[in-house]
Amino acid sequence: MKKEWLTTDSIHEKDLRAVSDGVIQHRQNLSRGHGGNADPIACTLMDDEALVGGVTGRTEFGRLFISYLWVDAPWRGKGIGTELLHRLEALALEHGCHEALIETLDDNVAHWYKRCGYRLVAHLPQYCGPWNRHTLLKDLKRMAMTD
Repeated sequence: MKKEWLTTDSIHEKDLRAVSDGVIQHRQNLSRGHGGNADPIACTLMDDEALVGGVTGRTEFGRLFISYLWVDAPWRGKGIGTELLHRLEALALEHGCHEALIETLDDNVAHWYKRCGYRLVAHLPQYCGPWNRHTLLKDLKRMAMTD
């Protein structure tokens, strides 16, 4: 058996994908052993078959983990991001989630999440160059009681 060490430019895309898939599978196997079962969750808005915006994540351990929230530039500032977020939170409640967690490197976006009912639970200054890492959490059951 001949071992060969490869670095960035000489590694095939399929092998890089296998590494990330392996980590994800290992994490899922560990999670299942503790009652975790990650399920994808998403909400999008379409206009005449064109994607206007969307939000994606997963539910696991009674928590909504938000991965991405995006609104196409011409549609921003019209409340669509807030509506997408609230719809995903409501869907997560239906799936038994009691909290939602989001991370961002954008200070302005972190303030926007705070206005949406999230509270800062972790802050890492200059996490990546000039950007700070914000981890925010929202109590979804409290949100449901106020509706």
